[in-house]
Amino acid sequence: MTLQEALAQLKAQAEPGRAEQMAAYHKQSREVLGVPNPATNDLTKSWRQALTTEERVSLAQALWDSDVFEARIAAAKLLTQARIKDDEAVWALLQSWVQDFDSWAIADHACSAIAKRLQAEPARLDTVERWTQSDHMWTRRAALVATLPWAKMNNLKPADQEARERILGWAAAYVPDRDWFIQKAIGWWLRDLSKHDAARTRAFLDAHGAQMKSFARKEAAKYLKHA
Repeated sequence: MTLQEALAQLKAQAEPGRAEQMAAYHKQSREVLGVPNPATNDLTKSWRQALTTEERVSLAQALWDSDVFEARIAAAKLLTQARIKDDEAVWALLQSWVQDFDSWAIADHACSAIAKRLQAEPARLDTVERWTQSDHMWTRRAALVATLPWAKMNNLKPADQEARERILGWAAAYVPDRDWFIQKAIGWWLRDLSKHDAARTRAFLDAHGAQMKSFARKEAAKYLKHA
């Protein structure tokens, strides 16, 4: 499948008047087509089934480079899959996108794809840890958003418990960062963790909650039961 064919299929799913609404909501200066997310899901599912891994990587790169809003989201969805044999090319491509992140919607879809590759090979957390030191806010944020699976685990194996504590260490180091998106990511990670380990979430908030922004602290405690 060529980029032109993929874009034509996306454009065919655009809804009149939706592009302007989406551009305003997502604060986009890049081209927005006005394609609803379910339609993008359906298209990328069909592409995943029809294309080899090598073909998917090639198309995903082209979609990303087009810098069309929905095309970048489609690129991420095209590579979001739990099991991919010989996934090094996928992992390399996903890493290359991180410095381009400038929109939460695009970043979050790409982080979902990254999360699958981290779960497939947790040693890649070494790479993600380097992101926590980046000058690029979206890269720092991606370190938490892409590791959300470790907040949601039950009955952790020792390696997963170690990874969870490692990531919580990153979150603790982010607490002094006043950026709204960073604070939101901390709250998001802790909120998801609270559903699986309320005690650890409380411990984090006891240690760091006073330094978090109030909205992030409230987000983190959303599902904690108060006596």
